[in-house]
Amino acid sequence: MRLFPIIPTWIMIIICILLIILVILKTKKIIYIFMIILLFMINERIMIPNGKIKTLENNVDVLFIIDKTISMNAEDYDNNTRRLDGVKKDCKDIIKELNGAKFSIITFDNDTKVTVPLTRDSLMASEALDVIEPIDELYARGTSLNTPIEDIKKILKKSYNNDRDRIRVVFFISDGEITDESKLKSYSSLNKYINYGAVLGYGTSNGARMKYRNAFPLDEEEEYEKDYSNYPTYEAISKIDESNLKQIAKDLKLPYIHMTNKTELDKVLTKVKNNMSNKMSSTTKDCYDDIYYVFAIPLLLLIVIDFKIVRRDIVWKKY
Repeated sequence: MRLFPIIPTWIMIIICILLIILVILKTKKIIYIFMIILLFMINERIMIPNGKIKTLENNVDVLFIIDKTISMNAEDYDNNTRRLDGVKKDCKDIIKELNGAKFSIITFDNDTKVTVPLTRDSLMASEALDVIEPIDELYARGTSLNTPIEDIKKILKKSYNNDRDRIRVVFFISDGEITDESKLKSYSSLNKYINYGAVLGYGTSNGARMKYRNAFPLDEEEEYEKDYSNYPTYEAISKIDESNLKQIAKDLKLPYIHMTNKTELDKVLTKVKNNMSNKMSSTTKDCYDDIYYVFAIPLLLLIVIDFKIVRRDIVWKKY
């Protein structure tokens, strides 16, 4: 059995406890407590095994290095959506194309974090992408593209030493902005560990506004980031810096691709697929079925029952 909660379990527990307290204090209806318990179980997305299958494996390690500084909130990706939303979509497409590879996700803002260590679990990698969000502006110290260099090197070096015959593919993903007055350091020490990949640039030269994402979005309406460097303040604009991205690409000996041109990315993926070797795994992997409906059906029945009870009480009070 596996759990894939929609809302993190600890948050859902707090919500359910508060709801139960309100039910006890306000309505004293036991039926509502059962509803809350069923809602909690649906949120947990309990998955049960339904058999085993052999999985496809290949000799490829894919590293996604993702910039999650505030500027990745800028809304100038395809049809005015966030850059980071575009990153998530494109990375998921890459995962599908390179099915059978090992995937790792490394994110950086003030610090570097290995969000997903190298794994063949493509579902876990895809779901990890969904929860990546830019750092809160209260903690941001400005953007430096130097932050992830040493951590990337450690991971690539470890992969290289473990199996030199594996193909290492790196996608460095950013808008290229540097806002902390640091100078871009060289990435050239990493290129000997990399076979394929690309530096993927997000954003436009005109730039776009960045919507502030509150840690507790229900507290207040979302607003756009302000530039406080001058008075009066105005909405901040983030613009892509392709010169930095091209320099990183040059250091890594990889192509630079502005992500308005997906055909160039397709060429990179084709090269990888033409050089990787696929085989069926000698081990088997569990398959799982989602059983949320087991809890959704009784929840629906309780809602119908409660509706009838409330309606009956209204009719009785009326007459």
